[in-house]
Amino acid sequence: MLEFYGEGARLAFADEKPTGFDRGEPILLIHGFASNHAVNWFFPQWVKTLTEDGRRVIALDNRGHGRSQKFYAPADYAVPKMAEDCRRLLDHLDIERADVMGYSMGARIAAFLAKAHPERTRSMILGGLGHHLIDGAGLPLGIADAMEAPSIDDLMTPNQRLFRSFAEATKSDLRAMAACIRGARQLLNESEARQIGVPVLVATGTEDEVAGDPHKLAAMFPAGQALDIVGRDHNRAVGDPIYKKGVLKFLAQRP
Repeated sequence: MLEFYGEGARLAFADEKPTGFDRGEPILLIHGFASNHAVNWFFPQWVKTLTEDGRRVIALDNRGHGRSQKFYAPADYAVPKMAEDCRRLLDHLDIERADVMGYSMGARIAAFLAKAHPERTRSMILGGLGHHLIDGAGLPLGIADAMEAPSIDDLMTPNQRLFRSFAEATKSDLRAMAACIRGARQLLNESEARQIGVPVLVATGTEDEVAGDPHKLAAMFPAGQALDIVGRDHNRAVGDPIYKKGVLKFLAQRP
């Protein structure tokens, strides 16, 4: 892992060279809530898939996650602030323009990055996030309460138990995760989505009850398209072969 100091945050990241040949088209990967660069991208073989396709892969740990600096105030997790972390990482690496793929919360961050800095974004892949980018503020606030509960045994709903269990499995800082849930709730509106002119792929599992409709969101982007990851829910879509094949095809065909 490498590190750099952004504006007020120490952030960890991995920078993997392409295998065999280099397309000269780097891709930035942004993970989801309570995950990290390894769980979201290395373990499901995304980094291997993309480097073997001739792409330099940069994958960061978002603030509050993995090996990056932890914060405990919700304001420190505003999505525009996390998008600026990504822009500063591109600056740090002297990358003028990159494809950007985010999953779940990471997709929300990617969208805010493309909105604020379209000149830095060659294309955008939104995994695990559909129309709730526009009409849903992220995971329910009850998930924040789940992070603060004394024990998983005290939790009442399946979603609370699911996300608490995941956060514990990834050795997340539970207090930082609660702050993140409460802070990372910003939305794009439809007008802002229509102004994002880069090619966009919206990919969600057909059994995903968290993301919202991918086709409805894709239709808002001037160059948007949707990909259905058949039979997968929010957590099991990440490493699916349909997702990987669709992303490689999208990257090969986008301008």
